[in-house]
Amino acid sequence: MTAPVSRADRLARAADPGHVSAVVAAGPAHAAGSLPVGSPGKVGVLDLDYRVDADGRTVLADRYQKSPLQVMRPLYVDPVLPHVPVTYLMSTGGGVVGGDRLDIDVRLADRSHSVITTQAATRIHRMDAGFATQNVTLTLGAGAVCEWVPDPLIPYAGSRFQQRLRATIPEDAVLVVSDVLTAGRVARGERWAVDALVSQVELARPDGTPVVVDTTRIMGRAGAGVGAGVGAGQTGPDDDMVTGGSDAIGTLFVLAPGPVADLAAAMRAAIGSSVGVRWDEVRCGVSTLPEGCGAWARVVGGSPEAVDAAVRAVWSAARKHVLGAPAPDLRKG
Repeated sequence: MTAPVSRADRLARAADPGHVSAVVAAGPAHAAGSLPVGSPGKVGVLDLDYRVDADGRTVLADRYQKSPLQVMRPLYVDPVLPHVPVTYLMSTGGGVVGGDRLDIDVRLADRSHSVITTQAATRIHRMDAGFATQNVTLTLGAGAVCEWVPDPLIPYAGSRFQQRLRATIPEDAVLVVSDVLTAGRVARGERWAVDALVSQVELARPDGTPVVVDTTRIMGRAGAGVGAGVGAGQTGPDDDMVTGGSDAIGTLFVLAPGPVADLAAAMRAAIGSSVGVRWDEVRCGVSTLPEGCGAWARVVGGSPEAVDAAVRAVWSAARKHVLGAPAPDLRKG
């Protein structure tokens, strides 16, 4: 058995996010009046352990949380899979600010199943100094199912943020990972105006063999210099070339046993046919993943709401194909 980690060691690990991209770490480290890394409320920790109880229901058997991260009691809101809990991640702050270090560790025992989402969109505030990070580690047991489906990320102008999701998935387990990145506060003229944003997804088998590695990097206006950022109302000259003029980018990874061509076909069938999605506002593509491990989709569009809805429609189609149940209503309205 692995020796238990002390709370002090756990907090120390959370405060040190490991390698941080140079484009994110560039810029002044401190500013007058700002709280340094390690100050109260700056290092958030969330550890969740799921198990299957005697009645076959997945339960949150153990948890450890430290502000600004927290969860309330999971809800069983899926009418088709009533044994599956939905866990809502929450923040005690008004968003992510410079110097924040967020670390989330989720473990699912054999044959357990959980849906994990956020209470609302994650807002990354402007950072006059420093940067913020979020590390997520998902560890699945044999036959486990984990659905990681947070609300969109909204990076404000002048923000510097790195998020990294790493997951370990046995071949008989199912993993769903979605990510929707928006251009920011477009109504205020902040369109892709981040200083630097890096989003990494690394999915591997228990022996360490990687099956998916995907990295998105968005930097300030070309020629402005690393960390220089784009002011409100400005966009870089290459924005349209990179994003196709879109204000949101959505990605969905589905790793599952079984014929991947059938999974991809089910996901493609959702495009243009799912009710309640403004398909005329988005473009969506689906492809199989390497080594037959699953399928993935990427969605771009001018409306973050339309992109988010399209990603969730494709998730629902994949879920129905793999698990026999559509995506549940997550009841955030």
